Amino acid sequence: MKNHIIAALKLTLVMLVIVGIYSGIVYAGSKILPTQGNAEIINYKGQKFYANIGQEFKSAKYFHGRPSAVDYNAAGSAGSNKGPSNEEYLQMVQKRIDTLKMQNPEMHNIKVPVELVTASGSGLDPDISPEGALYQAKRIAKERNISIDKIQNLINNQTEKSFFGPSKVNVLKLNIALNELH
Repeated sequence: MKNHIIAALKLTLVMLVIVGIYSGIVYAGSKILPTQGNAEIINYKGQKFYANIGQEFKSAKYFHGRPSAVDYNAAGSAGSNKGPSNEEYLQMVQKRIDTLKMQNPEMHNIKVPVELVTASGSGLDPDISPEGALYQAKRIAKERNISIDKIQNLINNQTEKSFFGPSKVNVLKLNIALNELH
């Protein structure tokens, strides 16, 4: 019995050291990131917004982000847990495609970027692809009476290129920059 207790205590101490070292490495690694492991907060017109959390934009004058399985509630981050064989999920995606094509009639024959009709695993993804933003560009230009070239330049300027992954556009930052065009 005494041997088991001593072995358990040794294992506990070893695990505390390993987990402590791992936690320290993760914490130190986060401090070299641009936001130092913290949320990116944007103050705009007296309001605080979190650029790392998806936001809902309903107006036709704004770019729309990914749909959310949790209605953009950061306290309840989750996916829908429905796969491509789920009939209810397929109907929901088709409804989103139909709505998007109705909102962007100029793009009726263009393939809809997948992130505009499917929610992310967290339901809070703040980014879309440059193609997803360009899909909406004509609608934005028409609604705001701005040239399509200005909208496309804005999208290009807001596109974050990644060395390892695909390029992305933060929808909140894009919409704030869009407001600043006027």
